Amino acid sequence: MSTDPTDHRPDAMGDWQRSHDCGTLTDHDLGQSVTLMGWVASRRDHGGVIFVDLRDRFGLTQLVFNPQHDRAAHEKADGLRSEFVIAVRGTVEARPEGMTNPRLRTGMIEVNCDEIRILNPSKAMPFQLDESVDIGEETRLRFRYLDLRRERMQRNLDLRHRAYQSTRRHLDSERFIEVETPFLIRSTPEGARDFLVPSRVHPGRFYALPQSPQMYKQLLMISGFDRYFQIV
Repeated sequence: MSTDPTDHRPDAMGDWQRSHDCGTLTDHDLGQSVTLMGWVASRRDHGGVIFVDLRDRFGLTQLVFNPQHDRAAHEKADGLRSEFVIAVRGTVEARPEGMTNPRLRTGMIEVNCDEIRILNPSKAMPFQLDESVDIGEETRLRFRYLDLRRERMQRNLDLRHRAYQSTRRHLDSERFIEVETPFLIRSTPEGARDFLVPSRVHPGRFYALPQSPQMYKQLLMISGFDRYFQIV
């Protein structure tokens, strides 16, 4: 097994497994030993003590690297930059008085780290992931994997997911069945063809409409599926 803390091969992690996500820990977990993994959202050096905000899609947890607690972990944390992917082990402690953040679920605690592994370093960001920064759509689409890390995008996808699940539960209770209609047939040269529609946004380009959706409706009705839906 590799002992290199920056080695991010699967076998390099050994017995490291995430015990909690970054949005779970509260003051009910004080004194507990935990293992967290995520992206470095920010790093701050306050008089030799390094504070790191660790982020995943569930939330954010503050990490503390104190040279008096563990010098080796502190030295590794000194090289951290935004969007590094790391794994840490440490103990959940209460934040000092006056340093709590009631806006965060994890704002009453911090994790005093005694071990860190850099799973993947990050190059310089093409744009800041801060919500206050205005980013052009072309840049966002070019770096979609970064755009999707932003809080607003993750919040939108989570809302979309919950709306879909609510819709599915309701329709299921009304005895509807969900069918992904494009899988029922395959496109053939006979019958209705794919329709090419000119784009108003991109002159000289077209997009294709698949065969008439009426075909799927007729097929399902004749087959006895009087109540069906799909979300597209």
